[in-house]
Parts: sequence; structure tokens; C-alpha cells
Amino acid sequence: MRPAPFRYIRPRNTAEALAALAEHGAAARPLAGGQSLVPLMNLRMSRPDVLVDLNRCRDLAFIERRGNDLVYGAMTRQIEAQTSALTLRHCPLIAKALALAGPVAIRNRGTLGGTLAHADRSAELPAVAAALDAVFVVDGVEGRREVPARQFFITDLVTDVGPGEMLCEVRFPIAEDDASAIFLEVGTRQRDMALAGLAAQLAMNADRTCRDAHLALIGIEAAPLRLREIEDRLRGRRVDGGLIAALAQHLFEQVDPIGDLHADAGYRRHVAKTLLARALASWSLVDTLWRMPERRQW
Repeated sequence: MRPAPFRYIRPRNTAEALAALAEHGAAARPLAGGQSLVPLMNLRMSRPDVLVDLNRCRDLAFIERRGNDLVYGAMTRQIEAQTSALTLRHCPLIAKALALAGPVAIRNRGTLGGTLAHADRSAELPAVAAALDAVFVVDGVEGRREVPARQFFITDLVTDVGPGEMLCEVRFPIAEDDASAIFLEVGTRQRDMALAGLAAQLAMNADRTCRDAHLALIGIEAAPLRLREIEDRLRGRRVDGGLIAALAQHLFEQVDPIGDLHADAGYRRHVAKTLLARALASWSLVDTLWRMPERRQW
């Protein structure tokens, strides 16, 4: 398999990359880690006339805290984002998701911005971005703009990044200190393509009721699916077996999954229900253990 002929440009920084993208417009594609784009080019499912390689743009590779946000440069390698002390402390849901994002060889090369801009409906990070209301910073010849996650993902493999633009950084809100991060998925094989996945960040009050909830599914629709109604029904409630069963059944009845050669809609509907129930059950287990008589002796 060989890609169609293309022109290769290797800019030294973001300014040069933006200039190249502006010059060639819709005919150009930025190249980050290449773990998704290159296979598509080899299959000739993607045929850019110009490839703009961002791997020398070190100004796009960083992780830093800015106020209440944890900010990632688009060229930050996935393994670096996953293992960063800043990620583990301030946004552990990212680390949980990236642990499932393919083998180490893929994560060593793949970038955080690349997987988000590629927007594969089975990729883990889009669910995290949707659940946490991440903000995407897109730069281009007409200036820099900020795009909320709810507008960034349009459909499978399509985002709000237009011709002559590229994703430069992503801002995730810092999690509360007592928030729990959970990422669950069902795939064809371990660390392979996810048939469906759930990103969940949950926080509990002192009275053991749900204070805050952020939930999003991947693999169900063509873009990440935010479960806002489920979140609203969780807040202020004690999460017990009855509530978990009711919310899981509500999701089962309301969700309208896509079907493909890997799994039909009915199977994905069942998986979505099961993932939600498992995530809430694992979170509420803390409350269950706390109320056990034996707990007082631990």
C-alpha cells in the first residue's frame, strides 16, 4: 500500500506551519503523530496534496497549569500526557483514558492534539473532552479562536478546524481534589478499537450524595455523546442500586446507537447501559464500604 503523491513541508515552528497551511488551504493536512493519518493515506482514503509535518514545532509540545485549567499543546505525546504529574494530579481522567489508547508504541508517537483533531468516534480522548467541557484553541491566518467541545466535534472524522487552520492547544478544567475519574470501554481486543466507551468524572458531598457529574460516551454516535440528562438526575442524589438501575435503563431506552460491521446498534445499546451501571457502581462502592459496620474497625 502506498499513498498518492504529495508535497512534504517540514516547518520549524508554529508560525511557519500556519503560513504553509494558509498557502495551500484545503489541499493541505497537518501531520502530528501520524498514527491515524498515515494508514488512511496508505489506503488512499485520505489524499492530501500537501503534508505539513508539525514534529519540529516544539512550541506546540507542553503541559502547564494556567489558573483553573490544565493546558496541553497539540504536539504533546500521549505517553507524556498520560504519565505527567500535572495530569495525574489535576486531570486524572485523561490518564485513565490514554491508558486504553492503544499499545505503548502508539502512545509514544501519537499526540494528544492529533487524536482529538482526527476525531475518530472510537477514540478515547474525545469522550474526555466532551465530558469535561474542554476548550480547543484553533489558530489560522484569520486569527486564533476558542471552540468549546460541544461545537468542536461535528461527526466522525470531522471537526470545526477549517482549511488553513490547525489545533494548537486544548484546555481542560482542573478536577476537584475529591473527584473520581473512571474510564471504561469494550473493544475488539485489549487496547484495540473501542466499540463503546464511557468517560466519567464524579464528585461526592460529605453527606454521600452526588455533588457533580460529567459523563460522555464514545462509539455510540458519530461524535462523542454527552449524557447531560443523566448528570442532572445524579446531582443531589445518593447513588444506590435503585438509582443506578433506573439511570442505566433510561439510557438503554433513550440512546440510538449506530451499527457497523463490528457491532450492531442493539449490542452497542446494551454496552452503553452496562458501562454506565459499572461506572456508577464502582463509584458508589466507596459509600457502601463507608457504611459497612466492619469499616469502623479498619
